[in-house]
Amino acid sequence: MNDNDQLRGFGNHFSSEAAPGTLPQGRNSPQRVPHGLYAELISGTAFTAPRADNRRSWLYRRQPSVVSGGYSAYAHAGWTTGAAGGVAAPPDPLRWPPFPLAAGDVDFIDGLHTVCANGDADAQVGLAALVYSCTRSMECRALINTDGEMLLVPQQGRLRITTELGVLEVKPGEIALVPRGLAFKVGLLTGGGGQGGNEGAARGYVCENYGAPLRLPELGPIGSNGLANARDFIAPQAAFEDTPGAYELIKKSAGRLWRAEQRATPFNVVAWHGNLAPLKYDTTNFMALGSISFDHPDPSIFTVLTSPSDTPGTANCDFVIFPPRWMVAEDTFRPPWFHRNLMSEFMGLVYGQYDAKPEGFRPGGASLHNMMVPHGPDAEAFAKASHAPLAPHKLEHTLAFMFESRLRFVPTAWALQPGLLDTGYADCWANLADQFDDPTHPTRA
Repeated sequence: MNDNDQLRGFGNHFSSEAAPGTLPQGRNSPQRVPHGLYAELISGTAFTAPRADNRRSWLYRRQPSVVSGGYSAYAHAGWTTGAAGGVAAPPDPLRWPPFPLAAGDVDFIDGLHTVCANGDADAQVGLAALVYSCTRSMECRALINTDGEMLLVPQQGRLRITTELGVLEVKPGEIALVPRGLAFKVGLLTGGGGQGGNEGAARGYVCENYGAPLRLPELGPIGSNGLANARDFIAPQAAFEDTPGAYELIKKSAGRLWRAEQRATPFNVVAWHGNLAPLKYDTTNFMALGSISFDHPDPSIFTVLTSPSDTPGTANCDFVIFPPRWMVAEDTFRPPWFHRNLMSEFMGLVYGQYDAKPEGFRPGGASLHNMMVPHGPDAEAFAKASHAPLAPHKLEHTLAFMFESRLRFVPTAWALQPGLLDTGYADCWANLADQFDDPTHPTRA
């Protein structure tokens, strides 16, 4: 891999070859590609997108991706798309305990369930928040999502993600980003550092982003350093399969899933170069920033990736993390304040405790606070923080995250079914009593 052009977004231009001499030099698509390979361009943005935003990669492969069979419908009740796939729900705060681990023989595709979504994939706006749980690897099977890119956030179990451009291995605490339209499959690795439960199963979260590709946020007054650095995003080395045999392709298009069978593997790219690539990122490399005087900073200070909308400063999707960090400020209540927000927030917990909900929010679970739905620390966290000594302390072994969107999330019928939803969530604020000591009526004390 080589870092060449400092392009806006991730700042990286990659190149890789699995066999020496297969990457053309000097021409993107020569008349005859070395060693009998085919040249294929994959574009993640319009051809005429500004140079700084344009994303594309050249692939040099043993067979082009047009060599596939016809598609037929594939049934998948759990994976719905956009706001149209949800059901009406009151504007309440919602919370889920850890989602159940898969039982039986389930791979990544069949183990996906949409929790909530917004927008419209065909309009290229909005996103879906999904959870996955699986017990076996995808073998001769590949997924191609033309509706959006997929950000995988493992919570239990390590994953081996095979893509057209190479292989990424990720574990809880790391994330993987697969571009729209790129074929990939998910394998399970043992010894995944699971947070309890079935060690043979994997579980985690997915952001299916229908909108503009996720990129690094601008740093503004922060300056040139801080948050996530482009150099810490790792693209795979080129690798290809040469095992003979048929492959099943599952393609997601316009909110529906389709199945085709082709005679050989789609993972046949021998060399590639460009800036559209699957990436992995270790969240321990995130440079967390916070207050060194007073006031709790906005959670936007923890943004790792952003998908911009047509309104500057108002994201289609922000991926935000709450990692281990030092907490110190003068005369300031340090857990998040109670608030209502224009943006809608879907949260998950990878491991540890979340400081604003120390007991009620557990790894593998989730919460949803939609646009202008009041939320904040529970009564226990409020009481503890209000009386704690204002001395430096560090939050250790914790990783929460948020998919934040300008659009209201619509939960699915699956997510609202009895047994999944925590129907007593609002009780965590019940003990926040009226404590007003009115100075104009001293006798009330």
